[in-house]
Amino acid sequence: QIDYTGTEPSSPCNKCLNVSWDSTPPCTCTINFTLEHSFESNVFMYYGLSNFYQNHRRYVKSRDDSQLNGDNSSLLNPSKECEPYRTNEDKPIAPCGAIANSMFNDTLELYRIDNDTRTPITLIKKGIAWWTDKNVKFRNPTGDGNNLTALFQGTTKPVNWPKPVYMLDSEPDNNGFINEDFIVWMRTAALPTFRKLYRLIERKNNLQPTLQAGKYSLDIAYNYPVHSFDGRKRMILSTISWMGGKNPFLGIAYITVGSICFFLGVVLLIIHHKYGNRNTSADIPN
Repeated sequence: QIDYTGTEPSSPCNKCLNVSWDSTPPCTCTINFTLEHSFESNVFMYYGLSNFYQNHRRYVKSRDDSQLNGDNSSLLNPSKECEPYRTNEDKPIAPCGAIANSMFNDTLELYRIDNDTRTPITLIKKGIAWWTDKNVKFRNPTGDGNNLTALFQGTTKPVNWPKPVYMLDSEPDNNGFINEDFIVWMRTAALPTFRKLYRLIERKNNLQPTLQAGKYSLDIAYNYPVHSFDGRKRMILSTISWMGGKNPFLGIAYITVGSICFFLGVVLLIIHHKYGNRNTSADIPN
């Protein structure tokens, strides 16, 4: 994990700490780090946020699923649940709502350093969203032709976005509402500290590890402000084995709940043996 929030004065990203949503050009910083051990299989690159409550009731409801599913009528007349991010300058916002408006928009690039030469690591941006989200829940509006600019005509971008939704990517199958970065963000997290999949690093062959041990650098286009609510940002590199990924939350939760149930079972057993054999009948006086 690499924390690049920049709250420490010695951090290279400290100069970007008070960045705003519309900073032009974006603030950039570079963090160098070393991998002590090689990553043998496919690597998953995540971004992580702390103290960000995506589970707030009004935040979770602030979206229009019909609009995100490509319904043309909802595109121009979003749900009132999106307020106050429903319209801007008398134009409907697409996508509307607080979730979309707060979409994570830092850009992360990874380089390997070998003899002072920086070699970029190929980061794959497709295949990071759930299949059901990509192919069922999120669809672009329909109409004559496949020109997204024309299909989204009459709408405006979310307030905090630097560009409209039809300019999220140059590839048609990853643009608009079906942009996978956008889809991943729209699946809200249950806890205030969470991570979301950002990119994939695929293993090229079986002879060399995906990421060799050594020196690396992380280039960051710092666009996403978190200092105002005491948030933290981090980049995580993770891999999986035949047992899956390393995520101790479920294991800790199961052990905690199981321990509580066992303790309560012992207490109830003691109470039953101590008081359960008493004669509960009472003499009723004449």
